[in-house]
Amino acid sequence: QVQLVESGGGLVQAGDSLSVSCVASGRTFSNYAMGWFCQAPGKEREFVASISRSGVSTYYADSVKGRFTISRDNAKNTVYLQMNSLKPEDTAVYYCAADLTGFDLGLMFPSRYDYWGQGTQVTVSS
Repeated sequence: QVQLVESGGGLVQAGDSLSVSCVASGRTFSNYAMGWFCQAPGKEREFVASISRSGVSTYYADSVKGRFTISRDNAKNTVYLQMNSLKPEDTAVYYCAADLTGFDLGLMFPSRYDYWGQGTQVTVSS
């Protein structure tokens, strides 16, 4: 089992920056590709970004490309999502997720992931 705990969400204004983190425990963190998803009220969970086990490879949704950066520190069992130039439409609960099978475009889909955190709320006011 892998336990994932997100933190760092909050209320910010449009144009601000915010960083959210996800700490993993239970198994070897570097064995997992990681992803961030978001879910707004009444909407399906959407892909935001993913990162390979080593952190060398990343992939982003078009809506966040150039504004968000995913990174990881395997020594700290932590994956980060740095969010810049936030927009009101970025308002959502942000979830991190872990996948054991590898890094490919399948990481865009929630069904691919083995473990999920409980989420952290990010609210962007206009």
